[in-house]
Amino acid sequence: MALVVKDRVKETTTTSGTGTLTLAGASTGYQSFAAIGNGNTTYYTIVGGSQWEVGIGTYTSSGTTLSRDIILSSSTGSKLDLTAGTKDFFVTYPS
Repeated sequence: MALVVKDRVKETTTTSGTGTLTLAGASTGYQSFAAIGNGNTTYYTIVGGSQWEVGIGTYTSSGTTLSRDIILSSSTGSKLDLTAGTKDFFVTYPS
């Protein structure tokens, strides 16, 4: 397992709660998280309304999911309990 960061990786998710995210496919003009590679970790950001979370997660190609392993920062100070609806989800470098 390696830490991989790629440019222009962005998907959406409708996952709610605090668990692993199920990815819904690449946003128009972007590549999917498949570019990260199965079993690799990456930095990510989730944005939905006023909620946001930056962390490190592990991409799994089976089921196209990304686990939320380490939370680096968020709008609440902890792992978000995501509400229903569509959220943007992308690769980023944390500050």
